[in-house]
Amino acid sequence: MPTYVYKFVETGETIEVQQSFDDEPLVEYPHPADGIVRQVKKVFTPVGITFKGAGFYKTDSRGSSGSAGSSGSSASSSSSESTSSNGASSSSSSASSSSDD
Repeated sequence: MPTYVYKFVETGETIEVQQSFDDEPLVEYPHPADGIVRQVKKVFTPVGITFKGAGFYKTDSRGSSGSAGSSGSSASSSSSESTSSNGASSSSSSASSSSDD
């Protein structure tokens, strides 16, 4: 359930209340110090985002991006070399098969 921040109109103090998405915003709430029900207004705060897992920190991305970038470029160059050697070998094999006839 999401946590919403409410502000007491009279005192200016803030509280956090867990509510469902379907619940209506509160207009009154008991004050935690004295228990008297007082008017409250909903406070809109910036959304906080928490990134969890590997790859979200500066130290995580340094090692993996450097090695991934160099391996990606070497893989593409080796694939182009194998393509050219395959093309040459296929042409020589076709030439040898035509000379056998």
